[in-house]
Amino acid sequence: MKRTLSALALLALTFAGAQTAPAPTLAPNPANKALNISGRSLQTPDSIRWVTVDEIRASLPDRPINVSFDIDDTVLSTSGCFWWGQQTFSPGSNDYLKKQLFWDAVNGCDRFSIPKDSARALIKMHQDRNDQIFFITGRTAPRQMELLTPLLVKTFGSKNMHFVNFSGGIPHDTQYDKTPFLKALNIDLHYGDSDNDITAAMEAGPNVRAIRVIRAANSTNLPMPAVGSFNEEVLRDSAW
Repeated sequence: MKRTLSALALLALTFAGAQTAPAPTLAPNPANKALNISGRSLQTPDSIRWVTVDEIRASLPDRPINVSFDIDDTVLSTSGCFWWGQQTFSPGSNDYLKKQLFWDAVNGCDRFSIPKDSARALIKMHQDRNDQIFFITGRTAPRQMELLTPLLVKTFGSKNMHFVNFSGGIPHDTQYDKTPFLKALNIDLHYGDSDNDITAAMEAGPNVRAIRVIRAANSTNLPMPAVGSFNEEVLRDSAW
């Protein structure tokens, strides 16, 4: 019994000593700086053409220009709506994106979407310059009155708001569905999170500047694109 008590006492002293030992100092791993917010990009900081809102403003001409924004994962975090749609209309597949019933049902769902702070900063900067702001989405337009335009007006305080341009399901003779809209609206600068946003701007012509907005890490729109893969400019801190 004495041996058992002595052993327990020694164990208690050892445990108490472990409890009072100073905690190790934690420091960020410099290698982590080579990853974007999703941790999926292998691009290094030096290989990405990072820009800030202030740098974009300084690079623009003195005259007003035409600017366009993608919507999903660019100005709004909308994964909740699309997750619901998939579970409702085609669990386990993306077939729901081809169903008009989904686009009709999801109309108005964006009242639950989260606006991105980076989008607020960009839109404010462009409105302060009196630029014309357009929204071009790959969504298919609902058959009833769309509710996305008034929501964007309310969310971002958009002035002289143009109706949202829905490029999904619209016949086109270009490789990318947003290209005809970029051309028709005489867009000078386009923001988007997807590769298609960047390549559509490239297809629209050399006068269309494309800037990548980083997709949020918890987006259900997978796989994640590798930012900077087209040597495009990438907005810093734009995942939120």
